[in-house]
Amino acid sequence: MDELRRIVKDAEEEEAKAVLLNLFLRIQMAEEIEEISDRQLAQDVKKVLNDYVAYKRKQETESMKGNYRTVHIVFGDSIAGSLKMALEKMNRQDEENIIVFSDFFSIGPIWQLHKEEGRSFRYQWLQKNINWDEEYIEGYLEQFNQGVLAVRAIQEHIPIVIWTGENAHEQTALRYVLSLLSEKTNAIFIINTTINYQRFFTQNDQVVQLRHSGEVTHDQLAHIYLQTNSKKQLRQEERDQLVREWEELATTKNLLRLWKDKLIQSVGEAYYDNYILDTVKKIHDERNNSDFVKVAIVIGELIGHADQYISDLYFEYRVRHLIVNGFLDIEGIPKGMRFYSVKIR
Repeated sequence: MDELRRIVKDAEEEEAKAVLLNLFLRIQMAEEIEEISDRQLAQDVKKVLNDYVAYKRKQETESMKGNYRTVHIVFGDSIAGSLKMALEKMNRQDEENIIVFSDFFSIGPIWQLHKEEGRSFRYQWLQKNINWDEEYIEGYLEQFNQGVLAVRAIQEHIPIVIWTGENAHEQTALRYVLSLLSEKTNAIFIINTTINYQRFFTQNDQVVQLRHSGEVTHDQLAHIYLQTNSKKQLRQEERDQLVREWEELATTKNLLRLWKDKLIQSVGEAYYDNYILDTVKKIHDERNNSDFVKVAIVIGELIGHADQYISDLYFEYRVRHLIVNGFLDIEGIPKGMRFYSVKIR
């Protein structure tokens, strides 16, 4: 079912129209020809759908093994969309492929994530604790595994460009992907968007707080990519070191990671709890009352002033934890941050 949802979601408009037209023609034919039974019609409809699924599977396999000149790996839908536009601007969309991991690697367990059991363990935790969109979480495991398969299917003569930034999410993901590539001999290049944004788009000693690669525009990505000094080819010893760092991370079951002093630091899941409570108190003080505050407003404040790139959904998970443990009162139903409010108890 997860695969079918993904196929429908990713279907091209013309493909969907063609399938619908084929189905309508089959139904119309069945109505006009009395000899066609309902059972035969059901079999015909099933064949149309099965043929389309088989076609999409073949298309995905060929895509993973395509004769691309370069493969890009990115971590997040925002950077994926911007990079796609950048490649189109450079007229390279048919020569260079993008593999995207639509996940948030700084939160949740990453124990043994390079193995099937680790991915299942992470999925179960996310499903239980994070208020992700139902469609996303139902297709999560299938989509994640597709990313893993795509990385492992890269032919060894094709150079790989991994885009990352100065945050725990992308740095953890970088190490994870390098572990998947540990047996391959491809040339691997790293583009750090934070460092290159500072280099190309700021003046003098100006410091811009770029939280993640998804905040860089497609024009800026194209500019960075075209600069020969923006890419760093990893030496084998660097690759080995980063893989070792992944292997160490993959032995833990910590739920939160930060990026400090050029290192990934695992911290307790309650690391930001006092920050959350202080933020609610601050909003109370600014409003001169202790009324309920929409959780979406609280989380907006949290993200706006956080010193790290932390998922809004992780903050919302901790808000619910503080409610359960008696630190916050609740009004509404906590099915999503827009649907309930909190105040200090």
